[in-house]
Amino acid sequence: MIDVTHQINSVSRQVGKRVFKAGEARVVTVSQTYDASLDDVWDACTNAERLPRWFAPVTGELRLGGRYQVQGNASGTIERCDPPKGFFATWEFGGDVSWIELRLTPDGDERTRFELEHIAHVDDERWAQFGPGAVGVGWDLAVMGLATHLSSGASVDPAEAEAWATSEEGIRFITLSSEGWYAASVASGKAEPPAREAADRTTAFYTGAGEQGTGE
Repeated sequence: MIDVTHQINSVSRQVGKRVFKAGEARVVTVSQTYDASLDDVWDACTNAERLPRWFAPVTGELRLGGRYQVQGNASGTIERCDPPKGFFATWEFGGDVSWIELRLTPDGDERTRFELEHIAHVDDERWAQFGPGAVGVGWDLAVMGLATHLSSGASVDPAEAEAWATSEEGIRFITLSSEGWYAASVASGKAEPPAREAADRTTAFYTGAGEQGTGE
């Protein structure tokens, strides 16, 4: 399906903090440069007909002030929109509200840098449990889907994607993604032992390894 190592290494991952709205927020940033024009990447990220080909079906009013719903996932409101440079929206899921900001910038001829920030107010206990990988691995899977779509025009079949995620290749991708977020967490100043524990729990959650038990 993909070159796992190449895709993992093509992504930049950052973890930080900022004062935002109600107080200090955690910020997880994922970015990748694609061999595609700014307009093409913008269309892939905002066109309701293209979003299911690499991400998920999205319904609602995809415009400034509009409400959207990602099938089986978050909903929210588009609070800012600056075509084709990016948008800012709430990300509402499980009773929590966080925010996503997409920024697109040209990077040479027919190349575009995709950068997405996920901003959330997360208490220390919840952050310590899974760390940045809790959302980071999911966004890694999304930017992988976008890379595949932009390079080949292919559409993601939900059943095939689900099967791939549990395959040897899929588990390797998720594990390497989780390791990437572990490294980003340590780079942000997190001590290695708790960062390691959080990353291991994230990997187990996404791969289902935690369901197998330790046997101890």
